[in-house]
Amino acid sequence: MSPVGTWLRRALWDVVPRDHRQTAAALRRRQVVTIAFVVLGALVLGFSLRIDPGSGWFYVSTAALAGVWTVGAFASGPLHLGRIAWRDRLSRPVVTPVLLGAAIVAVFVVGGLVIREIPFLQRQVSSVLDYADQGSLPLLVLITAVNGIAEELFFRGAAYAAIPHRPVLWTTIAYVVATAATGNVMLAFAAILLGVVVGLERRASGGILAPILTHCTWSVSMLLVLPPIIG
Repeated sequence: MSPVGTWLRRALWDVVPRDHRQTAAALRRRQVVTIAFVVLGALVLGFSLRIDPGSGWFYVSTAALAGVWTVGAFASGPLHLGRIAWRDRLSRPVVTPVLLGAAIVAVFVVGGLVIREIPFLQRQVSSVLDYADQGSLPLLVLITAVNGIAEELFFRGAAYAAIPHRPVLWTTIAYVVATAATGNVMLAFAAILLGVVVGLERRASGGILAPILTHCTWSVSMLLVLPPIIG
């Protein structure tokens, strides 16, 4: 196998040893907490993206959303950072997830060049990017990063651990459904691709660090790179 193939296999497929077993009671509790917070988070997300760009309430609502995901994650039970195979040892995933995030960015940049030629899709993307044009960019970068961390704490932390069978599939579906509450087709589509990648990272590494780094790399880069492309 080529070096790139080996790198991808270790990042997304090879499952490292871990012992994250839960009692039946702990699993049920995590499931109840997760369901309650995913519904609450979807409502807050839908509300935040219906606020006029530049409004101070947008920052309040997105901070509240990050709070919902974070509280739900830690209330559900223990979370783990995870490790991946690196040469002849297991280490915390740092460089690999950032590079994966950059690769997803490249895919979306190419997609952006196509989307800007399709009026309906261009309007869908622009409705989100308006927040970058009319708001405070440094504050938006901070909020984007914080929400990326919070979403991964919840979806690849709490929700993943709450699902005993096919957690990559079901956490991706849950993430897409929550994102679809915005009513934005392109955000929901992005959630599919991102959800699958970070879900596989969670499966391979056994923790939330890799998904967090990939998500933040992608989301902050999109905030900065897409506006000039979409126009």
